Amino acid sequence: MNDSTGFSKGFGAGRTQPNTMVDTLGPQAEARLKEFTASELFAKTFREGMDMVEETAAYLDGTGRQDSKMLARNEALIYASQSMRLTTRLMQVASWLLVQRALKEGEMTGAEARAEKYRLVPERETDTENAKPLAQHAAILPALLLDLLARSEKLYERIVRLDRSLYGSINAQHGNTVADQISRLEAAFSNFPS
Repeated sequence: MNDSTGFSKGFGAGRTQPNTMVDTLGPQAEARLKEFTASELFAKTFREGMDMVEETAAYLDGTGRQDSKMLARNEALIYASQSMRLTTRLMQVASWLLVQRALKEGEMTGAEARAEKYRLVPERETDTENAKPLAQHAAILPALLLDLLARSEKLYERIVRLDRSLYGSINAQHGNTVADQISRLEAAFSNFPS
């Protein structure tokens, strides 16, 4: 149903108070989300992510524990830092994948799934030790840990790209969108007589 401006009535109805999320995805985006979560790409990515979580847990609780005991003190600190980085990254990946599965199974709405707390952000390096390329640690860290770190980083980056493709940027969800600007224009011009 359109009003005299040609816009659907209720356009911008998802607007909320300042500093809260703006629901900007329309029916086409919702359909795209459902299509993605029903796709083989999602199924494959989900399996890959969950398999990597299990593989990492098995390594860190088994062989990795033994590997870390053989390292010198400084090397053990690097190992601990990198293994924490690995597990944090994979927990974020698993959380994102589980949210998408919940969306697929109707346990969450699209608005809930696109909440900022479920979104992935590109990793930022703040620790100078973590900022070093993995190649610099190759001589001291176990090969399997290096492999898991490299694979998890590629998976994380791929899922960040999927997240942006499906949901847009996080900043856009805070009222920085064309839809939000059009809503403001509608509100401003609705005060003028026709």
